[in-house]
Amino acid sequence: MKSTSVLSSPGRTLAGDPGRQAFLLLRTVFTVAPIIFGLDKFTNLLADWTIYLAPVATSVVPLPAQTIMYIVGVVEVIAGIAVAVRPRFGSMLVAVWLLGIIINLLLLGSFFDIALRDFGLLVGALALNRLSPRNSRQPR
Repeated sequence: MKSTSVLSSPGRTLAGDPGRQAFLLLRTVFTVAPIIFGLDKFTNLLADWTIYLAPVATSVVPLPAQTIMYIVGVVEVIAGIAVAVRPRFGSMLVAVWLLGIIINLLLLGSFFDIALRDFGLLVGALALNRLSPRNSRQPR
């Protein structure tokens, strides 16, 4: 059995640092998920993404819904890469993006369950921002 002095030493390992573990978990999820969802906007294997687009979006941006989804896909891939490279910046980009998705879903007047889920993800992105070191190249 390890003594408590080993676990509380300044050079704690990853296994002993819950804050670092949380950071790595959130960074991984907010890197992988946006990239997967972004790429799926081009294939529609997971869902027909155009059903989640409020009609007001196509009236404001006079493009077909699928074209808007292609743009959304590119932004999501960029957001995922940003989280991987610069988690402090990328997490805020993802949070703002999720807020836009939530507003879109509320304007749609349905999919309130997905809007609530995305609110939870937004809170997770903000938590990642708070856990992110100021310069991700520096070890915490």
